[in-house]
Amino acid sequence: MKVLGVIPARYASTRFEGKALADILGKPMIQRVYERAINAKTVNELVVATDDQRIFDTVKNFGGKVIMTSQHPTGTDRIAEVARNSDTDIIVNIQGDEPLIEPAMIDEAVQPLLDDTTVDLSTLVHRINSEEEYRNPNVVKVAVTRSGFAMYFSRSPIPYVKSGVLKDTLIYRHVGLYVYRKHALLDFAQTPSTPFETSEGLEQLRFLENGYRMKVVETQYSSIGVDTPDDLEKVKKMMSDT
Repeated sequence: MKVLGVIPARYASTRFEGKALADILGKPMIQRVYERAINAKTVNELVVATDDQRIFDTVKNFGGKVIMTSQHPTGTDRIAEVARNSDTDIIVNIQGDEPLIEPAMIDEAVQPLLDDTTVDLSTLVHRINSEEEYRNPNVVKVAVTRSGFAMYFSRSPIPYVKSGVLKDTLIYRHVGLYVYRKHALLDFAQTPSTPFETSEGLEQLRFLENGYRMKVVETQYSSIGVDTPDDLEKVKKMMSDT
């Protein structure tokens, strides 16, 4: 099965305009992400998908593969356009604002779809042991079946811990890296928003509400998303200290 990695990148951003091109120790962020993601062993091809000429030219200049897309409301819709015109079987959604992403994280997420043809998509999680994270609505939690499939995602603290002792319960934080089978991704892009998706503000719920099987993989690796200029400075410091 052919695996295509897609890095959706846009120039406009409410909290940090132009962050895809922000300099990180001499290289634009999109290049940092590309150079790490291309080392994933399970990915056969890697492309950047953008609707911005500046990003397109930057990727071309450092020798990366890039596709110019139409304008889209979400990165998932942008990736769906790429998938629609590709002969790939499996598509990886690699966030363009994670310059410290571990290639092994991508491989961990891809593997379930290589192992089991009944898995429609997969994603990663970290375990939560902190009360602060558990209560924080900006930290998306996921309830998981005993066989490792997602039951529900929420900004609320789920599952409710009756004992009050978090360490006695498996509580997971969602890591926003997705791997899709082509048919699931294209169906998603053509399906209207669903009630829980709208209520929680979490598009991944559209898959669950429509009956897709989403495998969840716990990873020990971590990455940092760059949402603000302050996040960028943290990443620069981490990279300069290594």
